[in-house]
Amino acid sequence: MAVVVSTDQDFKNTLDTNAKVIVKYYADWCGSCKLFSPKYKRLSNDERFTNVVFLDINAEENEAARKLAGVDNLPFFATFNQGELVESSASSKEEVVVKMIENLLSK
Repeated sequence: MAVVVSTDQDFKNTLDTNAKVIVKYYADWCGSCKLFSPKYKRLSNDERFTNVVFLDINAEENEAARKLAGVDNLPFFATFNQGELVESSASSKEEVVVKMIENLLSK
């Protein structure tokens, strides 16, 4: 599945209509965010994670989505199950993100 770019306008609807969602919050100036993008794209295509929707959200332009996850650093990842925040982490380590997705899938 591809990574879907989301905004405040469609974020809540996406959470409500998809059971399992992971979000990568980024900013255009964030070098670590840019470096993680190919890894995130690869994870979105991983067969283990076909039931998870992968979102990209610009943290600077989407305040409501940012506040919902408590973003405090970038890149920042958050998982949602049935529209509820499950876990979040400011990290640029792929193994942290994989563990978050695995935890989400175990819900």
